[in-house]
Amino acid sequence: MSDTREFDVIIYGSTGYTGRLVAEYMAQQYGVGKDAPKWAMAGRSLDKLEEVRDLIGAPKDTPLVVADSDDAASIDMMASRTKVVLTTVGPYQLYGDELVAACVKNGTHYVDLCGEPGWMREMIDKHQDAAEKSGAQICFSCGFDSIPFDLGVLMLQKDMQKRFGKPATRVRGRVRAMEGTFSGGTAASLKETMKAIAKNPGLVKVLASSFGLTPGFEGPDQPNMLIPKYDKTIDSWVAPFIMAPINTKNVHRTNVLLDFTYGEDFKYDEMVVTSPGDLGKQAAEMVAKANPFGDSDAPKPGEGPTKEQRENGYYDLLFLGETADGDTASLCVKGDKDPGYGSTSKMIAESALCLAQDKITGGGGVWTPGALMGKKLVKRLEDKAGLSFTVES
Repeated sequence: MSDTREFDVIIYGSTGYTGRLVAEYMAQQYGVGKDAPKWAMAGRSLDKLEEVRDLIGAPKDTPLVVADSDDAASIDMMASRTKVVLTTVGPYQLYGDELVAACVKNGTHYVDLCGEPGWMREMIDKHQDAAEKSGAQICFSCGFDSIPFDLGVLMLQKDMQKRFGKPATRVRGRVRAMEGTFSGGTAASLKETMKAIAKNPGLVKVLASSFGLTPGFEGPDQPNMLIPKYDKTIDSWVAPFIMAPINTKNVHRTNVLLDFTYGEDFKYDEMVVTSPGDLGKQAAEMVAKANPFGDSDAPKPGEGPTKEQRENGYYDLLFLGETADGDTASLCVKGDKDPGYGSTSKMIAESALCLAQDKITGGGGVWTPGALMGKKLVKRLEDKAGLSFTVES
């Protein structure tokens, strides 16, 4: 890609709730000027863009780009002007097709917050070859789903290779603590996925398999994540985790894209930790029965928590690895803001800047954050975005 592009990053969807948070982070963390990244805010309405720019305290000279997913020419023009398009405009299966195609066509890198595996698989099948040829690096799931999990497994595996000379054939991802809310976009995406299944029952196979994003490779049977169980490795009951169906798919795709650095017999699951004993069992059963998207007070697309709620949020994730010979290690990933909004907005911003500025190799194609950006993104997240990756044992 030429370094003569007008912008490093265009934030498409800046007038939406999450997009506004991303633009606010960019303005506060980097500003606009000679030494700052060249970034712009994009959306359908110039008036609304100006309103949001002023609301978040961005400089008056912050560039504004008008683009609409219903106007293919405007989407193509936007993609041609920047090194990276960062989009928060979802559900992506409704609004993402033209943008991905435009980025592939123009050799423009792309990051989003997608947790829609059916659409992601469609994009892989449709654009992998063309993206390789154009040099476009298309990277889905650059928020809470699935960066902390994808990079958590990656960094644990690097530590195990260093210490034991071999990867873990089994990794357990465990959500030890979390305070915050899922985004309204996540709920909307799930709703659209259910509609898509009704139209195309073949999607069920993609959604049900941990290898739904690894066309041509079907690994070993994976651990059951659908029912509560007692986990002897941490002496606690664990329950199903709502984001596991997308995170596990991304982790396995990373393994395939990295030429099976975790091994072809790799097994991975994610669950929520409750506690030991009968109370832990009861809590796990309650979690399994709960519908986090069934609350009428849950945020709708474009809505979200207050600043205080975002600031008070956090998450603590544990990754436990075991080699075929029984060697074990563990690594913790923590985030300092609520997962669905505060931390996510920082993660996707740094992902876009990583692609724009950090000389990422790997060539064009449809990637995962772990396989494409790896340790370079980890460094950015630790330095700028309030995440930590810590070996515990």
